[in-house]
Amino acid sequence: MHDTAFDVTQQEYLKGFMAGVEARRGSLAPAGGGGGAPPDALRAAQDAAIAAGGTLTPQEQAKREKHPLDRWDEIATRAEAGTFPKPIDDFLGRFHGLFFVGPAQDAFMCRLRIPGGILSSHQADGIAAIAEDCAGGYADVTTRANLQLREIPATKGAEVVMRLGDLGLLPRGTGADNVRNITASPTAGIDPAELIDTRPILRALHHHILHTRDLFALPRKFNISVSGGGAVEVLQETNDISLTAVETDLGLRFRLTLGGISGHRDFARGTGAVVAPDEVVRVCDAILRVFIAEGDRTDRRKARLKYVLDRMGVEAFLGLVEARLGQPLERMAEEAIRPGAPPAKHGHVGVHAQRQPGLSYIGVVTPVGRLTAMQLRGLAEVARRFGSATLRLTVWQNLLISDIPEPHVPEALAAIAALGLTHEASALRGGLVACTGNAGCKFAASNTKRHAAQLADYLETRISIDAPINIHLTGCHHSCAQHYVADIGLLGAKVERGEDLLEGYDLHVGGGAGPEQKIGRMIVKGVAADELGPAVLALLTAWMAQRRQGESFQSFTARHDDAALAALAAAREEAFA
Repeated sequence: MHDTAFDVTQQEYLKGFMAGVEARRGSLAPAGGGGGAPPDALRAAQDAAIAAGGTLTPQEQAKREKHPLDRWDEIATRAEAGTFPKPIDDFLGRFHGLFFVGPAQDAFMCRLRIPGGILSSHQADGIAAIAEDCAGGYADVTTRANLQLREIPATKGAEVVMRLGDLGLLPRGTGADNVRNITASPTAGIDPAELIDTRPILRALHHHILHTRDLFALPRKFNISVSGGGAVEVLQETNDISLTAVETDLGLRFRLTLGGISGHRDFARGTGAVVAPDEVVRVCDAILRVFIAEGDRTDRRKARLKYVLDRMGVEAFLGLVEARLGQPLERMAEEAIRPGAPPAKHGHVGVHAQRQPGLSYIGVVTPVGRLTAMQLRGLAEVARRFGSATLRLTVWQNLLISDIPEPHVPEALAAIAALGLTHEASALRGGLVACTGNAGCKFAASNTKRHAAQLADYLETRISIDAPINIHLTGCHHSCAQHYVADIGLLGAKVERGEDLLEGYDLHVGGGAGPEQKIGRMIVKGVAADELGPAVLALLTAWMAQRRQGESFQSFTARHDDAALAALAAAREEAFA
């Protein structure tokens, strides 16, 4: 007689299969009955957590009482009264793109939603006007190829959201437990080396998420990135869903990897599955629905997709996804997959020929991601006057202006320079990334943008390096600037000096993404900000003097242990100016 007991993987697969049957019976329709009831998927996941003996987190309980998308009237009422939200109301308001950032600033921050980072000149003009009328007069380019507006008064929060909606940039779901801005190759459609033009895929996926109520019911935030190949690295494998274009004998596909979260020291892990371009939306939807059902609703520290995969394993998770799809995912052996050409490190700056003959794009360097309203409006005019009125934001906190006829490139560069910006960057500045820091974020321990600018100024007057290097400064463990994937990663920390507590950083080295994929390692804990320049200079000087022929900084650090690297960093005598 055969043993009919199911193992864990089979049980999970059957559980997902039955859930998929129920979904196809009708739960894909807009959920919830009247009165602002939560979507069925959210209620079912919360009920399951309670039935298993768990206690919902305060955030889950707030979502259960009334769905955040039904709380716009509360945001409008507070704006009329000129008051900022209490903590749980702030969490709920983030579903509409508004973040109260006190005590760092007594103001809102609004994070936009710009799928793939592609923005029209008309939209950029509108954002500049909103920044001047309702915010601090500037916009910050983020590491999700997005923009943020800061210093928004209490009375202007709702107005900012409405005006962005008027521009076709409704910031719904840009914070809290939602799918964040979808990143993709910024050179989509113009890159000679790309395999797949991701723009139509991104458009479809963006609108599917924006208009599907059930997908605003996640256990925690969720990141998706789609790389079509080409010159600019997208850091896609730091995302929960990573799709990377590859060639196969059956045609072009996306390699699917899952669970990337660099702040937790994990890249997306392989699945053995590939996805056809016309299946991307369906597959992403199924993955999100399994995450909604399986993610932790009782402990926000363990509520990201990574921890579902840690608990279940990749194969069991894929079984649930396939049950939701009603068909198996396409699997392909590694030897049958041919990746595209590797991206160029710092390929996001400078002048580059497009795939369209006679046209070029210009990578414009921003000062650690910040643009004044005047500069943003000026860049929109450059794009309108010389190109196709298109701006393309990148995950490197800079932007591209595309479709410029080669004879007009010098004029465009002159117009960019007149704005106080440049297309040129040293090997140090080309990969300089900094999060908001404690000037605008309550979690940050250090002023990352100021220290990044000081560090670059300090290094450039003392050393010239001939190979690109990435230096990322992040203010806290959330790692918005992704310090673990940088050649030199700096994590904000408080440093004791006598009786004083100073701003400083834990110093990491050896990280990388794409072809250099590796999590960096900490070699020195607690370097005060005024000692940071000499410490980094000492490491770079040792690399330049001791490297083997053609050896990258990452490779150099890989062949030295932590103690040796810490000793190199400590060999500094010069005071940080």
